[in-house]
Amino acid sequence: MSFQALLSDLTDSGYYPSSVSTFAEHIPRDWLELATKQANQVTVRRRKLVSEYVLWLVVGMAFFRNEPLIEIARRMNISIDGEAVDTVMAKSALTQARQKLGSESLAWLFRHSAGQWATERYPGDNWQGLQVFAIDGALFRTADTQELRSHFGSGNTSTSRQTPYPVCRVVTVMNVHSHLLLDAQISPYRKSEMPLATAMLNTLPDNSVTLLDKGFFSAPLLHQLGSRENNRHWLLPMRKGCRYEVIEDYGDGDQLIEMRVSPQSRKQTPTLPETWQARAVTYQVGQSTKTVLTSLPARQFEAKAVAELYHQRWQIELGFRDIKSSMQNNALTLRSKTVELVYQELWGLLLAYNLIRREASLAAVSHGYTPDDVSFKFACQFIAAELINMAVAVSPANTPKRLENLRGNIAILFLKKRPRPSRPRAVKMSKTRYPVNYRASPLK
Repeated sequence: MSFQALLSDLTDSGYYPSSVSTFAEHIPRDWLELATKQANQVTVRRRKLVSEYVLWLVVGMAFFRNEPLIEIARRMNISIDGEAVDTVMAKSALTQARQKLGSESLAWLFRHSAGQWATERYPGDNWQGLQVFAIDGALFRTADTQELRSHFGSGNTSTSRQTPYPVCRVVTVMNVHSHLLLDAQISPYRKSEMPLATAMLNTLPDNSVTLLDKGFFSAPLLHQLGSRENNRHWLLPMRKGCRYEVIEDYGDGDQLIEMRVSPQSRKQTPTLPETWQARAVTYQVGQSTKTVLTSLPARQFEAKAVAELYHQRWQIELGFRDIKSSMQNNALTLRSKTVELVYQELWGLLLAYNLIRREASLAAVSHGYTPDDVSFKFACQFIAAELINMAVAVSPANTPKRLENLRGNIAILFLKKRPRPSRPRAVKMSKTRYPVNYRASPLK
């Protein structure tokens, strides 16, 4: 179906805000209807704020982090009769609408859309025939209320003290080339990253390689992730002090090693063998020696290429930086004050991140660039500004033209490939006039 026909279908059933139509090309109307059916309470009556509009309101919270809900609804003109610009709704009505929607709708819509977007192929999204993904986690602080602290917990210190704010954990799977998220898990801080990552392994496509950090060094997880039948592979650093036996030496720091599976792992997963094998690639970084383990076979993939591939794992860290810095404006905590709304806000944040990434990726491809060439910060700011401009263009007929202009104007957001400075990096001298206690304990 063409975008013009899709837009016509959206407007046949009633007023559809022009700002919301900005992403109608990415999220069809039937996806929204299926998502809102996941809500705790389905709205039967036709209200000013039906579930679909509340869903877009939550996504809008990610674009306008420092604005109140009333201002977000006004800016995006989110109302069934198109009167949000002139008639501001009660703040309590917006909060109640969010509570009725719940978090399951946003979670379903994120996973349904991410499963299709993150596996799309873009120019450069290929490493020797494989798609490259990464798994890692990040922490988000919440407001300090008794309900949130009881549910999410906080980072414990070496003493009886706790961190000033409750903390929730988010673990994601990211396509390192397009930076689109394939899946995510949100949980309290007390739950570790390992079981959250294990729950997402089935979403990884065939013909792929997944990059992990050393915290995911686990025989059960890697045994489940690696699948020669589906051509799925993994790559992560060797843990310090790892004991192994060399089975075969391929030369130039390239070996096949065998390690024993711990009794704890075999008790947890009785189907595991007593030993497991992996390929160990050792290489130099400056004066340091690094070793990575992988399931990539030596007969197909050279050791140098495998060592260079692991450096791409840092792309998922940059993705978390984009979410916390560019979208959240380095805010100390999330804005929601209840458990259900915290989950809802985070799913809306991840969905908004994917929307920006996909729009930027399509714009890059249309101009002959790769998704890596687009600045996420400027793309986020540019799209947020366009949401406001489209909200005042009540006529849906203007939306396709504005969308075309939006994708065309993103051309100015491409990153310039500047050469690295010739001078070495150095730490500048501190200019403080006060003495510094270098032995002071870190702030909690």
